[in-house]
Amino acid sequence: MNGPEGKYAWTATVGEKGQIVIPKQARDIFGIKPGDTLLVLGDEKQGIAIPPKGAFTELFNLAFSENRED
Repeated sequence: MNGPEGKYAWTATVGEKGQIVIPKQARDIFGIKPGDTLLVLGDEKQGIAIPPKGAFTELFNLAFSENRED
């Protein structure tokens, strides 16, 4: 099944300890390495999202920027 360019979908199985394995293709595309910390966001209506690495840093910098308007 071909989707729009740059869009992907994978499945993952949750183990007995609640752990999931991120598919190799996803790890390769997004540069996820062993020991990386990922941010998991959840919404009861929309589901779970794992934003790209660096998204939290970007949000943090924006929120705590000295140039922001209060």
